Amino acid sequence: MSATLHDVARLAGVSIKTVSNVINDYPHIRPTTKARVEQAIAELGYTPNLTARSLRSGRTGAIALAVPDLGLAYFAELAASVIAAAEAAGVVVLVEQTGADPARERELLRSPRLKLTDGLIFSPLGMGQEDADALAVDYPMVLLGERIFDGPTDHVTMRNVEAARAATEFLLASGRRRIAVVGAHAGEVIGSAALRLQGYREALAAAGIPYDDDIVGYTTLWHRANGADSMRELLARGVEFDAVFGLNDTLALGAMRVLQEAGRSIPDEVAVVGFDGLDEAEYSIPSLTTVDPGRDWIARTAVSTLLERIAGKVTGEPRLLLADFRILARESAPRPAALAGADAAAAPGDTAVAGLRS
Repeated sequence: MSATLHDVARLAGVSIKTVSNVINDYPHIRPTTKARVEQAIAELGYTPNLTARSLRSGRTGAIALAVPDLGLAYFAELAASVIAAAEAAGVVVLVEQTGADPARERELLRSPRLKLTDGLIFSPLGMGQEDADALAVDYPMVLLGERIFDGPTDHVTMRNVEAARAATEFLLASGRRRIAVVGAHAGEVIGSAALRLQGYREALAAAGIPYDDDIVGYTTLWHRANGADSMRELLARGVEFDAVFGLNDTLALGAMRVLQEAGRSIPDEVAVVGFDGLDEAEYSIPSLTTVDPGRDWIARTAVSTLLERIAGKVTGEPRLLLADFRILARESAPRPAALAGADAAAAPGDTAVAGLRS
């Protein structure tokens, strides 16, 4: 038979209440008592009854994470970071994939499955600003991403405009003047593509360089194939450019493949910068210079913010929490000499340049 709470208390020589306090991480317990209880738990192989505990506390010890597409490396790495942060806090994560379908995203917000969790970290891609009222739910929620702003929930996101401007300024500082863009979305006003294109345009304007829509490649999705197709279209039109800013890393990687197929030397003829700081970007040939927008910080902050709301430690108006960013200078666009003093701590093989406008 499985060990019980009574068995643990008897072996440790303490009360059942003391065992319960240790299991629930009650802070005011003598270290020697805690060690004795933990040793008894280990010897007996005792496993707490999570169902009974959730009935007593009103909490499940689980949170939900909803992302558009785990096939996109950014969301896969974000999910891994969220799971790691939750595990460190003693919480499990149930992951939902919405397919960037606005109807599925709205349905998820009302799903009875969420009753199995204490709160939701929600990254919509299909819903837009017009759906902000749908976020007024009766459970704790933290919003991620750039589709909805000024909603009724805490919002953890990145500095898209500032980071994209810094990436463009990075290329300008190396002497590049015809910087093509891959990944713009036609007609988008709010969203990652629109915000990053805004930052790009601000950097050009500050440098006195006119915006040229002829060197902006438009896509619908942000996969490698879209980056490759967009680059093929730019090359086929014969437009001149000496740099490429991919609005995410996967677009940039797809564009780099096509440039190499066309015999364009990277970075001698064309420098390439991406956005997202994906792990795989460090291992491309050449390795991809990219913007690290603070994904791990976003994951940790989303988890801690949600848990604060669940525990009632924070009440009141929703908060907007913005991540810092940095540029990881690698082979596809080496650090300009003009930024020689801008180094920051970086992973091996990277040169991190602090956000120029952070």
